Amino acid sequence: MRKDYLIIGVALFIAFSCHHWSVNRGKFEPGVVAPNEPRQVIDQSLKAFSFLNYTIHPVATFEIKALVLSDRHYFWGEEAKLAPVDLALGWGPMSDGTVLKNISVSQGVRWYFFYYQKSLIDQSVIVSHSGNMHMIPANKEIEKALKQAKKGNVISFKGYLVNITKSDGWRWNSSLSRTDTGAGSCEVVWVSEFEILER
Repeated sequence: MRKDYLIIGVALFIAFSCHHWSVNRGKFEPGVVAPNEPRQVIDQSLKAFSFLNYTIHPVATFEIKALVLSDRHYFWGEEAKLAPVDLALGWGPMSDGTVLKNISVSQGVRWYFFYYQKSLIDQSVIVSHSGNMHMIPANKEIEKALKQAKKGNVISFKGYLVNITKSDGWRWNSSLSRTDTGAGSCEVVWVSEFEILER
């Protein structure tokens, strides 16, 4: 009986420690660190290509410099085979630590959540200047770099917003808007270049 309680106690301690670390690690400095809007160009000439057992359909070129608001790694599910990392990113006013001190950010089950009681900016500005991005690394080197990105880092990357299909009918589509919310509002990104600019 004591052994069971000890195991449960240790498990709870580890779970609490991991949760506490994931929520509180990293910090946001005052001042806008990523002032520019993401650059997206829809290009109908982009060609589909095969990757693993999927067909990748690029629909727009995409590049951004942004602040990592939260990072989440995934290990199970169809999506995890493609995108092992989701990054919740902020730009413009959502890359300013003075603004972010009043906003809590979290991620889970491929979603991004924000909470506030009193914000310095309107909710519409929060929505239009932040996003949860499903990051598909083009190679192992980029995958390694993606997995090193943490809350508080300033990062930049280039690639494509993509729709993905599989022969069994499974599909995953990217949002092409920065102002949508709810299901389907995340960006699915094929990442061809990635850099951590500030840690």
